[in-house]
Amino acid sequence: MSKAFLLMVAAGLLAAADAPAPRWDAAGDGNPLLPGYLADPSIVRDGGKWYIYATIDPWGGDTLGMWTSSNGRDWSFSTPAWPTKAAATSPTSGDSKVWAPSVVKAKNGRWYMYVSVGSEVWVGSAPSPAGPWADAHGGKPLIAKDFAPAYHMIDAEAFVDDDGTAYLYWGSGLNWTNGHCFVVKLKPDMVSFDGEPKDVTPANYFEGPFLVKAGKHYVLTYSDGKTTEDTYKVRYAIGDTPFGPFREGPDSPILSTDKSRDVISPGHHAIFRVGKQPYILYHRQSLPWPRPGDDATLRQIAVDPLTIHDDGTIAKVTPSHGSAVAGFVARRARGLPVTLKGAAVDAVHGAEQAGDDNYATLWRPATGTAPLLVADLGKVQTIRTAQLRMEYANRAYDVAIEASVDGTHWRQVAAKSGASGSPIVLPLAITARYLRLRVPAGAGVWEWQLF
Repeated sequence: MSKAFLLMVAAGLLAAADAPAPRWDAAGDGNPLLPGYLADPSIVRDGGKWYIYATIDPWGGDTLGMWTSSNGRDWSFSTPAWPTKAAATSPTSGDSKVWAPSVVKAKNGRWYMYVSVGSEVWVGSAPSPAGPWADAHGGKPLIAKDFAPAYHMIDAEAFVDDDGTAYLYWGSGLNWTNGHCFVVKLKPDMVSFDGEPKDVTPANYFEGPFLVKAGKHYVLTYSDGKTTEDTYKVRYAIGDTPFGPFREGPDSPILSTDKSRDVISPGHHAIFRVGKQPYILYHRQSLPWPRPGDDATLRQIAVDPLTIHDDGTIAKVTPSHGSAVAGFVARRARGLPVTLKGAAVDAVHGAEQAGDDNYATLWRPATGTAPLLVADLGKVQTIRTAQLRMEYANRAYDVAIEASVDGTHWRQVAAKSGASGSPIVLPLAITARYLRLRVPAGAGVWEWQLF
């Protein structure tokens, strides 16, 4: 090996060491994948569409969030009719909301959702991932709170083996300690236990189990730490059967806080494949973090490539902000180029953040001023529609758009009261150079696109 080659390698390593950490607020970043505060994702693909189901932050809602996409980059939000806190509750379920869904396709061809409501696990079924979803267990929990009252009966994840046999994993701890993982084989109806549940808790387990198969091995991945702080992480353990015993693998944890990259508390994940390539879909703290004067737990969904070997080992994940996931389109749909201006609450939430194609950043209007965001297209041209992604997809907003040719004379061209969803679509079919968006005071805007 030549001296010149060794010098080149050393120079490359030094350059990599000196390279600045990637920015979390760069334009066009692919992570977060979704525009909103969400956690505990489950992802499936069917009929040419992707479906992501997730907890709505902070700490769940009366419904789940469901996001659909044909290309894996442009997502639309809705809420399934089931589960809801009102429809999936029992005298022992507690006050906690709907959270942590797991969706799988069974051998019988139907889709099943296992979801936490309070401290209990409920199960529903549907003919397709889009629904309609309905309770599948006679209006009662599949796993009641009193099954093991010393632990949290949440975070159920179903695994369907190569032969169609299904297993259900679940369990967490109380007060952020002493998590336990349980597993039971399911009968073909997907709502009955085939045998007694077993405790298969691996080392350093807290919650969020997710089983994958690697060669002849069964790999249990799971979360450890506290999601409200910076200690949450993903670990894994390897077993020879779906019941283990599970031994923690080398390089565990595989995904952890990386403050140099502004990645805080990644965890409660799902693993999926695009072709042969596996990926990890997970939540992490929204940015900037910590939020001064705000103790709400607000998380966002990210995705990164994963390497799983046939011996069950998993390589450490480098969490990214600009992930362009193979098998998905590289970029989200872009609107007309515009320059955005508007008074902002601070420098981090400037007007340009509503047009940077980055779901980690948003514009928040300044207090005490009219909450107006002005778009300059550079010249008079035709605008057919506006798409608006507000900070909370499940909340209602009163929004309006005015248009102008010269920036002085304005006319209202669209208005919608109680608008919700993501994106909010406002038909325009107008000719103008300037558009002015009005939102409620304090309301955040992830992206405002014009087409």
